[in-house]
Amino acid sequence: MSNHIVENLKKEIENFSLQLKVEKVGQVLEVFDGIAKVSGLSEIRSSEMVTFPNGEMGVALNLEEDAVGVIILGDFSKIKEGDEVKATGKILEIPVSDSILGRVVNAIGGAIDGKGTIKAVKTYPIEKVAPGVVTRQGVDQPVSTGIKVIDSIIPVGRGQRELIIGDRQTGKTALAIDAILNQKGQNMICVYVSIGQKDSKLRKLQARLEAGGAMDYTVIVSAGASEAAAMSYIAPYAGVSIAEYFMDQGKDVLIIYDDLSKHAVAYREISLLLRRPPGREAYPGDVFYLHSRLLERACRRNAKYGGGSITAFPIIETQAGDISAYIPTNVISITDGQIFLETDLFYKGIRPAVNVGSSVSRVGSNAQIKAMKKVAGTLKLDLAQFRELEAFSQFGSDLDDSTKRQLERGKRSVEILKQLQYAPVKTEHQVVTFYALTKGFMDDAPVEKIKEFEAGLIDYTESHAKVFYKEVKETKMWTEKGEEQLRKAIGDFKMSFGK
Repeated sequence: MSNHIVENLKKEIENFSLQLKVEKVGQVLEVFDGIAKVSGLSEIRSSEMVTFPNGEMGVALNLEEDAVGVIILGDFSKIKEGDEVKATGKILEIPVSDSILGRVVNAIGGAIDGKGTIKAVKTYPIEKVAPGVVTRQGVDQPVSTGIKVIDSIIPVGRGQRELIIGDRQTGKTALAIDAILNQKGQNMICVYVSIGQKDSKLRKLQARLEAGGAMDYTVIVSAGASEAAAMSYIAPYAGVSIAEYFMDQGKDVLIIYDDLSKHAVAYREISLLLRRPPGREAYPGDVFYLHSRLLERACRRNAKYGGGSITAFPIIETQAGDISAYIPTNVISITDGQIFLETDLFYKGIRPAVNVGSSVSRVGSNAQIKAMKKVAGTLKLDLAQFRELEAFSQFGSDLDDSTKRQLERGKRSVEILKQLQYAPVKTEHQVVTFYALTKGFMDDAPVEKIKEFEAGLIDYTESHAKVFYKEVKETKMWTEKGEEQLRKAIGDFKMSFGK
């Protein structure tokens, strides 16, 4: 018996190996307002994750000589001075997988919609170098938003960064939601990043997307108003990492940042708490870099590098229409154009309240199908001339015939570009409407009946100009045969309209 025990002991001793487990551990010096000052983590890297005893995560942001400034992602009330802090050795990352579609997640990828955990396939770093010029391709594929004024005058292409800017309550989020709703069947995945919004607003928005069947291809990343500023700071980067996961599969993604004004304010709060020197309007000096490194990640990849694209719609809130303030100016200079929403237009009943004069797309008609380019080519100029003439005509009643015609056409153009919220319009319907408008078919229709005329025209032409619709859908342009059929259908409809 004793021999057997001895043999077993010998085997145990032979198989015994000493394994050292090295952990980098620091100690909390002080904690306040979602920030912890930690000593003892001399070898930690910038943006490295750390863990606290209560299970909360943190990110090292300030690397100083004698301490490390850590932002706490979550509840900091249970962290106290003297607590042990462990470095993980990992740069901040987010779990990603196809099953994230249709879900609502927080800034670190955790499910917050009560539908159970999300199975992660892999993790993506939250901060990443943007794709280089060699991997990119020109933007020439349209993102059909379903919003007539955008698709016709300020077209957006796949891989573009188009800023939505305006005061509070002018319909900025509504534009973005319409664009998401219109992606149904367009082979586009959508990521909506909610930064510092009220939970009630987010729930309404989610319900609207679910009602429109859009949650099937949408991910919502939320950092609520009640959460720590650190979550608002990280949320957009988490959103674009999810977008990159799908782009790496060769898919097209539309990402909306709602809004980057609150993102900049959250970063200012964190920076000032970390004792970083304030600059203009108390924002730290690197606030421009904060947004440029985020928006640079939107691009269209060429086929050699897997194709796919990320189109970004950052939203910026202005104060009293001041687009020359610090943050709006920064983001305007980073993006490829802006859609400017104006309070005055909104209250006049022109909705979406897009100021066509101040709005621009630097990709332009490259991002339009041929048919749309042909019918909407002169629309922006016509509207600009109408605004000038409208102001001029208020002072004089003696106008020549061509001026009167231009004014009447302009009134109908403004009326046609009005659109109800959550009612995106198909591209082929837009082409027919703008064809009828620019070819003068609407010139003698009463202005107050234009919307009725448009609705009736679409219904009638869908069944009486099938060749035209088929050509626009399949070849993105019409032939003489199709145009002839459409002209006849519009003429027949005009005869019956109003009877």
